[in-house]
Parts: sequence; C-alpha cells; structure tokens
Amino acid sequence: MHPSPTARLLLTGAALAALTTLTACGSDGHPAAKPTPRATVQPRAQRQAVQGLPGMPPVLDAHDVYAADRAGRLSPVVKDFPSRVYVPNTNSDTVSVIDPATYKVIETIPVGHQPQHVVPSWDLKTLWVNDDLGNSLTPIDPRTGKAGKPVDVHDPYNLYFTPNGKYAIVMASMDRELVFRDAHSMKRVKTVPVSCYGVNHADFSADGRYFIVSCEFSGDLLKVDTEGMKVIAQQKLPYDGAMPQDVKISPDGKRFYIADMKANGVWVLDGDTFATPSLLPTGKGAHGLYISRDSREMYISNRGEGSVSVFDFAQNKLTKKWHLPGGGSPDMGGVSADGKVLWLSGRYNSEVYAIDTSTGEQIARIKVGSGPHGLAVYPQPGRYSLGHTGIFR
Repeated sequence: MHPSPTARLLLTGAALAALTTLTACGSDGHPAAKPTPRATVQPRAQRQAVQGLPGMPPVLDAHDVYAADRAGRLSPVVKDFPSRVYVPNTNSDTVSVIDPATYKVIETIPVGHQPQHVVPSWDLKTLWVNDDLGNSLTPIDPRTGKAGKPVDVHDPYNLYFTPNGKYAIVMASMDRELVFRDAHSMKRVKTVPVSCYGVNHADFSADGRYFIVSCEFSGDLLKVDTEGMKVIAQQKLPYDGAMPQDVKISPDGKRFYIADMKANGVWVLDGDTFATPSLLPTGKGAHGLYISRDSREMYISNRGEGSVSVFDFAQNKLTKKWHLPGGGSPDMGGVSADGKVLWLSGRYNSEVYAIDTSTGEQIARIKVGSGPHGLAVYPQPGRYSLGHTGIFR
C-alpha cells in the first residue's frame, strides 16, 4: 500500500475513504475457500505442453509454474552475484543493503524520492528501484551493488515484465495507467488508461497470455491481455471497502491468490473464468504472498497483526500461523535462494524481519531506514523475472 505524505494523497474521495479504514472490520464470518480435490499428477511424458505467449521461454512443468525456482537453482547470469537483501526506505529516499550472512546493513544507497519496490529485471541483470514520487527508476548493478543514472519514468509505483521479456509494465497508480515500455530502454510504447484507482500488484497466467492486476483504492481486479496490451475484464471485489494488494498464481496455474488488507484475508480467483472469487481469512492486514522453494506452501504476511499465515496448496488450507515476537508490521519481501529464510520489511517499524521457514521463528530483526517497503532478496533461483520484488519462472 502507498504511504501517506500529503503530496501523495491528493486522491479522490473514494481513495481517501479507503485509506482511513485500513484497520476496520475483522475476518469473522467470511466463507473460506472451497476445498479443491487434489489433482492426479501424470507422468511427465504424458503432460501436455503449455502453449505460451509468443517468445516466452517454454514452461518447464505444466503442473508447476515455479519449477525453475527450486532451492539453489541459480541462473548462470546471477550465480556469481553476492547474496544481498535490498530494502527501499520510502520515507528516507534510500536503499538499505543487508548481508544475509551477518544480518547487518552493510551499505545505504541514496536514490530518488519515495522508493517503493526493488525489482529484478526480466534478464536478471539489473535491479530497478521504483522512485515513485521522484518519477524515475534507479538501476542497481547486483554484481557490484552500485547505483547507476536514474531513468525518467513517470509514477513508477510498481514494475513488472511480460513473460517474453519484450515489455516492462509500469503500474502508474496515481496516473491510473498501465504503461507498457521497452524492457531495456524504458521508452513508452503504449499507455493503457484504467477506470479503477490504485493499480498495484499483478501476476501472470501460466501461459503468460494474461495477467491479473489489483486496484487497491477502489477494490477492483483487472484482467489484462498481455499481447494485446488491453484490459479485457474488470470486477469489484464483494467486500465493502476491499483493498487488494499482492497477487500470486498457484503452482498448478489454476488459481490466483490476492491478499486484501481490509478484508483481512486472501481472495481465491479462477483467472480463466474470472468469476467472483471466494475469501480465505488469514489475519489482519493481509498483504504479501510468497511461494516456498518446493512449491508446497505460500507465506502470507499479515501486516496489521504482526504475523505470517502459511497456506498448504495440496491440503488447500491454512496450516500454521507465525507471530513475530513483540509484534511488527510484516509487509513485502522474498524467500532466500536456499528457501530457509523468509525476509519481510517492517513497514511501520523501520526494520526488516528474517524468519526461519521451517519453524516460523524470528532469526533477526534489523533496523533500516524509515518506511521500508518492497524489499528484494537477490539473487534468487529462476530463469527470468516477471518483476515486483521477485516473481521468477
């Protein structure tokens, strides 16, 4: 979610109303997601190939979109990069760099005004810092950790890449636009106006032909044709004041999960039919969604109560909840390359949390700048990046 400096919140009345009701309403009384029978896994030779977006790398496993993300499976492009955690501090206009081996901040990089997310490029070679109010993208070379010359890009709240690596997609939240740009030069190619408020997070279908976008200030979801670069469907979530955040697709590619910090849970959506989703209550202020390295679980950060819910895909239910000692505000982050540590920013506590994924215990709590948001753990396994803080395929 956006922070709230005066310059940022000259929004519509509806947006302001949404922002002032973040902590209202609990999750009691909402129907849980309907159980889904476990699919029978066919031998690999019998699995049908996924016909992907033209130019997209072939899908490795038709039953697991995250098959390339296994522990330690680093691309040759990134295998020699130092392991770091890059934390954008929205109120400090800096990026804190953490060495995960020592759990200490080793450098602070000045960037543009109000950095929101640190985003790995499609080709894995660059980290883009989204300087939202600075109207720029600051490149960081993950080999050296050095920042380069900022690129002029208007309202880059969040950033994604088409699965074929052709375009970057800027989530221009205040401009109410999806802006398709050249993935390397960042030159504008096509601007897609939207009728919702606060385009925010997204994820792509297994074949890459469409993606689902959350609109946090109006409680809408969009379905966008990737190749056609156009909105093909839109719906308002069935919850008064809904505030959808992070979006992730299930390993089998059949469902999308959308965290909602006002509904205090995760919406479960059939992306193909785009029918009305069901709500799975998780905790107050549900915000970030992260997949385990073995594709068995999803970690859900509940920012409003300082906890992480764990969802088991095979059982189709929540199985655990981890509470941070002394509370906190777990927001955005990522999973370590070996899958053993979940890293999350503490949005309102100027800190970062390192959580053991086998026990849920807090390993470290690290002080950073003010307003830490979309941190990137880098490098991570995968062949290419779809953007955000690291969605890899």
